[in-house]
Amino acid sequence: MVKRPNPLDRYALDIAPGTLTWIGVRPRRREPLQSLEATRAVASLGLEGDHRMGKTPGSGRQISLISEEFIQQAAHFLQRADIDPALLRRNLVVKGLNLNALRRQRFTIGTAVFEATQLCHPCARMEENLGKGGVVAMLGHGGLCAKIIESGDIAIGDTVSVLSPEAQ
Repeated sequence: MVKRPNPLDRYALDIAPGTLTWIGVRPRRREPLQSLEATRAVASLGLEGDHRMGKTPGSGRQISLISEEFIQQAAHFLQRADIDPALLRRNLVVKGLNLNALRRQRFTIGTAVFEATQLCHPCARMEENLGKGGVVAMLGHGGLCAKIIESGDIAIGDTVSVLSPEAQ
């Protein structure tokens, strides 16, 4: 498969590294996310222990990630002090980088390589989990979906670094 040119490639190295601050997997559909300290990202499948591993291999939605900054923004709109990441149905929480700038970029977390594929728009479950206004609070702040390009281990505290376009 040929990778489409990304107009943001020329800025890839300007994206400051971030940090992985939370990992969550859901063993079965509609079950609560379980918080982990570490897990294995499996190429073309997903995170070990997550129900999405049994879905379509190669999907662009193998994992989802959101930034602490997006979570703070949603909490602000909902007039809450904070939001438990498990309520947001995202697998990974990162901080310290402009998450939207990662779109269509390859990046590393721990020893795994990911490629951000698309925006992760909020769904109706945000109303269930966050209350009235949950979907609207997350519009534009829902995070990204990604696929796993190379298997590897990830753990809380790992650096999130964009790969140079030449390394992709």
